[in-house]
Amino acid sequence: MMFLVALRKELLEQWRSYRMLVTLVLFIVMGLLSPLFAKLTPEILRLLPQGEEIAKIVPPPSIADAVAQYIKNISQFGVILALVTAMGTVAQEKDKGTAALMLVKPLPRGAFLGAKFAAFATTFLISTALAGLACYYYTLLLFEPLDLAEWLALNGLMWLFLFVYVALTIFCSTLTRSQALAGGLAFGTLILLSLLGSLPKVGEYLPGQLLAWGTGLAIASANPSWPAVWISMGIIFVAFFGAWVIFEKQEL
Repeated sequence: MMFLVALRKELLEQWRSYRMLVTLVLFIVMGLLSPLFAKLTPEILRLLPQGEEIAKIVPPPSIADAVAQYIKNISQFGVILALVTAMGTVAQEKDKGTAALMLVKPLPRGAFLGAKFAAFATTFLISTALAGLACYYYTLLLFEPLDLAEWLALNGLMWLFLFVYVALTIFCSTLTRSQALAGGLAFGTLILLSLLGSLPKVGEYLPGQLLAWGTGLAIASANPSWPAVWISMGIIFVAFFGAWVIFEKQEL
């Protein structure tokens, strides 16, 4: 019961602070623009100096281009939003003293953190679903229909990929009272994962492989990467559990 109260409070706070609204709007815009940008790329190239020559050697836009553009846009902007919106979720409340007020209700610290994880999971799930719907509709208009089941799977993998960075950012936010420091730590973690993902063999087991699997699903050349799914879920669990253990020992 206390968890549901805390979850309602977190969702309401995200809405009132416009973090939820900004995330929803940006995801929908990226979903709409991705297939449109893929379709118009040859025309855009023609506007450049010697653009006509460049446009001649560029293959005609295809549904694969629309999907690739969608994955690129949502993954990049989504990770940025994960860092920006979540970096102060615990640090700011500790700094302002609102965390201490919430915990004298009494609200278990695990429920306090769990509500934050669940609220961000909900926000990013709804945002990804709306972005996927927008992109699916525009891809249908400009190219051809996508396989619905595979499109849903792609967006599910995209959500899991993004939530890894949300979870890591909340963990970093638990370590400190400074939003800036929490953001810096989260960004450092992002860089570390990116570097590890570029290593041969190692990248096959990291969250970035989820995007490769999703791309394959959308263009009917899927190469399942279940280890990346389990490791991504493991990172989320470790981030939550680690944040919980640290938060239990902190003086507020």
